[in-house]
Amino acid sequence: MTTDPTVFVVDDDQAIRESLHRLMESVGLAVQTYPTAEAFLESYDPARPGCLVLDIRMPGMTGLELQEKLARDRITMPAIIVSAHGDVEKAVQAMKAGAVDFLKKPFRAEVLLDRIRQALDLDARIRRKAAERAEIAARFDLLTPRESEVLALLVDGKAPKEIAFKLGLSRKTVDVHRGHVMTKLRADSVVDLVRMAQIHAAAEPTAASKFP
Repeated sequence: MTTDPTVFVVDDDQAIRESLHRLMESVGLAVQTYPTAEAFLESYDPARPGCLVLDIRMPGMTGLELQEKLARDRITMPAIIVSAHGDVEKAVQAMKAGAVDFLKKPFRAEVLLDRIRQALDLDARIRRKAAERAEIAARFDLLTPRESEVLALLVDGKAPKEIAFKLGLSRKTVDVHRGHVMTKLRADSVVDLVRMAQIHAAAEPTAASKFP
C-alpha cells in the first residue's frame, strides 16, 4: 500500500471528476475519484493518508452524510466541500462536521490546490499526533499498577518523600519505582512525564478542524 498522500475526489459529475483528476496529476498529486460516497467507503482504507474533495449533492449518501459518518467512525481525514448549490446553512453544517473549507462551483484551480495542500499538511500533522499517542499508550501499558500510582503522584507534583508516606512505602522503594517509570516511559525528567501523562489522558481525536 502506498504511503503517499492521496486526494480522494467524490463527485457524481463525471466531467468534474475527470477535470480534477487531470488537475491533480498536473501538479504531481496522487488522486483517486469516485462517483458516489458509497463507492468511496467500499474501497477506502483509513490508514491511507490524504484528503477529500467532496461534493454535497450526490445520489444516495450526500457529501455531508459522508462527512458525518467519517466523524462517527473517528476518521479524521480533512475534507474540502465543493458544491454548485452552496448556501450558508450547508456551509455551516459542513464546517461543524469538520470540513476545512467550503468552495462554491465554479472555483479557481489555484484556490482548490492551495486548500488541498493545506489539507494534506493538516492530515500529516493529525497522523503524527496519533502515532505519538499510540506510542505513549504502548509505553504506559508496560507500567505495573504500583508504578502507575507513583507516576500519578509524580505528575501531581508530589516529592518522593510525600509519595512514600502516601503509599506506605520506603523512600528507597519509591526511588526504584520512579526509576522504572522513567525507563519504561523513556522520560528524561518529570516534565517529560507530565507531558506524556497529559497526552495519554487526552480525549480521542475529533474530526479535523478548519485551518486558522
